[in-house]
Amino acid sequence: MSINLLEIVQKNLGYPTLQKIDPNTQVVVADDKKPDEDKFSQAAIPAVLAAFYKYVQSDAGAAEFLEGTSHTNWLSKIFPDKKKAVVETISSYSQQSDEDPISKVNEIACETVKVVNENLPADASIKDVKVFFSHQRNTFLLYLPAALNMGELLNDDTLDDNTNKMEGPVSSLMHSIGNAFDNH
Repeated sequence: MSINLLEIVQKNLGYPTLQKIDPNTQVVVADDKKPDEDKFSQAAIPAVLAAFYKYVQSDAGAAEFLEGTSHTNWLSKIFPDKKKAVVETISSYSQQSDEDPISKVNEIACETVKVVNENLPADASIKDVKVFFSHQRNTFLLYLPAALNMGELLNDDTLDDNTNKMEGPVSSLMHSIGNAFDNH
């Protein structure tokens, strides 16, 4: 069963529909007059999913993900040593400074864990977690604003590469081939 994790998290938390990033300009398509709340979710949801993707690539991270709960302080785990920088980047992008962005970003992380656990088998393994997030990668990258520089913050330059934000038959084929290699 294939799900769109980004869309489910966005809907479950009541955020507006996210917009895809134009692979040529690296900006949100139709970003004209988006309210700050829209910009917050546009930045925070794909950033959290990118961080989880990166986090579960290690066996230890995937094991912790399986053992974690909605009460786990996920921000400290998925953004070690960079939590403050990531939250500041998201706040700056969304032009929000009056609310508590840390709790809002952590709420997105907790909802992500809940949704993934609901969609993994009861006896999920470390490999199941890795495969699940690998299959989600190409979806959330389509929505990840380049202005966040998440690739730099997470030490994975492929996250900011505009070729990952392209769609179409050839791009889909290349993403599928990449996923096949990631899962072995």
